[in-house]
Amino acid sequence: MAEKRDYYEVLGVSKDASADDLKKAYRKLAKKYHPDMNPGDKAAEAKFKEVNEAYEVLSDSAKRQRYDQFGHAGVDPSYNPGGAGGAGGFGGFGGFGGGFDVGDIFDSFFGGGFSGFGGGTRARNPNGPIRGNDIEVNIGLDFMDAAKGCQQKITIQRLEQCETCGGTGAKQGTSAETCPDCNGTGQVRVQQRTPIGVIQTTRTCPKCGGKGKIIKEPCGDCRGMGRVRHRRTLEVSVPAGIDDGQTFVLRGQGDQGINGGPAGDVHVMVSIRPDTLFERDGFDVWCDIPVTFTQAVLGDEIVVPTIDGKVKYNMPEGTQSGTVFRLRNKGIPYVNGRGRGDQYVKVNIEVPRNLTGKQKEALKKFEELSTDRNYEKRKSFFEKLRDAMK
Repeated sequence: MAEKRDYYEVLGVSKDASADDLKKAYRKLAKKYHPDMNPGDKAAEAKFKEVNEAYEVLSDSAKRQRYDQFGHAGVDPSYNPGGAGGAGGFGGFGGFGGGFDVGDIFDSFFGGGFSGFGGGTRARNPNGPIRGNDIEVNIGLDFMDAAKGCQQKITIQRLEQCETCGGTGAKQGTSAETCPDCNGTGQVRVQQRTPIGVIQTTRTCPKCGGKGKIIKEPCGDCRGMGRVRHRRTLEVSVPAGIDDGQTFVLRGQGDQGINGGPAGDVHVMVSIRPDTLFERDGFDVWCDIPVTFTQAVLGDEIVVPTIDGKVKYNMPEGTQSGTVFRLRNKGIPYVNGRGRGDQYVKVNIEVPRNLTGKQKEALKKFEELSTDRNYEKRKSFFEKLRDAMK
């Protein structure tokens, strides 16, 4: 099996990237490699999966911390932070003869769990409810589906309670035991000798990894995690009017929580494919419509396409090429609100080609009958030119 690439390298971000930086990088790459945008491209599909895997880890602060410390092994489902070869030992300044850690001093002075000069932080209950992680997916939509709303199926992979052990993580017939080192609190007191004396700090229990319990015989299906990853297909309602790059949320459809905690959400980001007729500008719609020279001169009732179907419009005589007219309330519906934008129609006069002899003679006679009154723009141009040449 090929060695996994560094997750930061996969997303193209630095190791100190913020959550927003990670999200922006993920969305850009997910859109680039999404299967809907690269049908049949196996390389793009592999890239898409790699990008999702990297973001799933780095967007979770706890997983990211383990990954930064232990690499890919730290986020493997069988990972045990209390195992041998962990990050034990107290790094920091080595020049004071014995692992002096500035953070430990602050922990002692401010009640443990230093988080600035505002005082210590209270330890989290290791067996308390924990909310599940959110999941991000990208879907491709046609212009009309985004404008009018539609039903779509999405496939996600989410963590759900292991049915074999009921979420305990322990093999059937066994149960987790209270950690003897921390008595179930998930934390232990550590004494450390420093240049200013012996300092006592509170640390995550290395034996149980802060869980307060030890599973001696883990479940074979979930390997002691209590949750397993399942592939699920969800049918979602895409709201009418959603725009390219926007996201809507499916509440409670993400990873299942731990210890009775609520499930996370699914964030669905939309990528809209270009349309052959329409362009979008906010909630307004633009389209070009070709008309004949005769229609523009004499005026005509023309048929205009809209997102709701065809409508008729009375184009006045003498309409010039490039003229834009507006169809009120024929644009995109406002998302989760009342009203909608307008449609703007730009007229393009098509100059006839491949004329017959009779058609050319008719046009020459027409031109002979024309005067400056029929061509105001041309008359104005030559007057300006004449004045400029004086």
